[in-house]
Amino acid sequence: MLIKKSLKNLMLVFLVIIYSCERDQPVFGENGMVVSTSSQASQVGIDIMKAGGNAIDATAAVGFALAVTSSSNGNIGGGGFMTVKLENGNSFTLDYREMAPKAASRNMYLDRDGNVIKGKSRYTHFAAGVPGSVDGLLKAWRDYGSGNISREQLLDPAINLAENGFKLSKYEAERFNKNKDRLSKHPETKKIFTRDDRKWKEGDLFVQKDLANTLKRISKNGRDGFYKGETADLIVKEMESVGGWINYNDLDNYVSKYRDPVKGSFMGYDILSMGPPSSGGLLVIHMLNMLEKVVEQKGSEFDLSYNSVDYIHTLTELERRAYADRTEHMGDSDFWNVPQSMFLSRDYAKNRLQDIDFNKATSSKSVDHGNPYASQSEETTHYSIVDKKGNAVSVTTTINAGYGNGITVTGAGFILNNEMDDFSSKPGEPNMFGLLGNEANAIEPMKRPLSSMTPTIVLKDDAPFLILGSPGGSTIITTVMQNILNVILHDMNIKDAVSSPRVHSQWLPDMIFHEKNGLKNSTVYKLKKMGHDIRMRSSIGEANGIMINEKGFWGGADSRGENTAIGY
Repeated sequence: MLIKKSLKNLMLVFLVIIYSCERDQPVFGENGMVVSTSSQASQVGIDIMKAGGNAIDATAAVGFALAVTSSSNGNIGGGGFMTVKLENGNSFTLDYREMAPKAASRNMYLDRDGNVIKGKSRYTHFAAGVPGSVDGLLKAWRDYGSGNISREQLLDPAINLAENGFKLSKYEAERFNKNKDRLSKHPETKKIFTRDDRKWKEGDLFVQKDLANTLKRISKNGRDGFYKGETADLIVKEMESVGGWINYNDLDNYVSKYRDPVKGSFMGYDILSMGPPSSGGLLVIHMLNMLEKVVEQKGSEFDLSYNSVDYIHTLTELERRAYADRTEHMGDSDFWNVPQSMFLSRDYAKNRLQDIDFNKATSSKSVDHGNPYASQSEETTHYSIVDKKGNAVSVTTTINAGYGNGITVTGAGFILNNEMDDFSSKPGEPNMFGLLGNEANAIEPMKRPLSSMTPTIVLKDDAPFLILGSPGGSTIITTVMQNILNVILHDMNIKDAVSSPRVHSQWLPDMIFHEKNGLKNSTVYKLKKMGHDIRMRSSIGEANGIMINEKGFWGGADSRGENTAIGY
């Protein structure tokens, strides 16, 4: 009996080891792959492709499902960006970022003395921009979907998850409990997301009847089911409590926009990403251009192995300069002449290296932005999708802070964003992510706030090789860059690339952040000796990526959160 019991225990240990090893490996698929923060949403995308849909159909369906299963970030009260490489070789990016209402004004978050009113741009009705997710997801599906999937088919899975409920994972239950105080400040939010004296626990059924009805109106009437009719009435009524911040015209006039992708290259690979009002694509390309110049100039003189002292020091110095440029020159290109050619220029990248001391840290106070006119820039979610024909989609979407401004539209069931905080409330005043902004990102009616979201596709021989992106506020850009470097420079598989420890720095604050156990003590010591201020933080980004090779699709779900890769 004792021997049997011992053998049984040994077998259980063996199975656990196998399971753990499998969890640490990329997920393989031959016909399609979806990687997102929600197992339910990832499965919805796979089911759409199995039903004859393409990656763009799946993208829209996953987006609506995330509005139900990941309400802190993937919510129809927000907006996002989409980067797509099509099977026919064409590419596009779609901007469905939120827009400032017509009532917005430059100094709306300042008091009489010109000081920022604490919390107004983050936790009030005035923090919300006009949501763009519904318009954007439906536009992409309408223009680039397969034609095999109806609007009802896109919305049915999300409606079912909201109306009949889904079982909370341990992660999602803990997220609700952790944010209980925040979710209790608005009566409608409290009614949906809190349980009085009880805590949510794993396996609890989470039902959202009002959200289901909102999704049904979108299913029936398309865009008009959100920006007009009953849902619009509910949004306007919610806003009337503060004098009509968002009105019917703001909703009706919202439009998502196709924009030209920004393009670059690194060590023989091509980079395809999102341009302004996202700062991410231009900054990633700008920093990769600088790094490639460093590699050319320094060669074997430098140890650029993963998280070495030279590597961390070099990335930090590049990031200081890139984020300084972001502060001065980045904004909504419909309102500001963003010098894209400067950010994409290899000559400018080379000039930016001139004042770097590769043996000593530069003080950020001594780093100024570049001049484009001389001879010649935390709660989000990302998902990646590819279909059997090779259509590749990278989407980053958000309501800005976790649970946005915390205000649920009464009767409509979704939380509003607080994206207005991404504008520059006052020159030199940092937003919640510590990012500064100046004239380029000043508040104006109908303008879109600057973003760090960086949905990116890396091409090899003009075909999709990596599909990448991440949440994380200002850390999104450096997370995407490090994921690219982890694969191309450090030869990691996609699972290791998105899960390996990361570092982050920006122009200000003047410090390097690193994750626990991410750097050796000796590395930290040497970086401090060089003059760097080193700080530890809980996590940096939460990436979801796909790698594509001749064998098929490899899904990498970041181990930092409850992310799920599903292939078939």
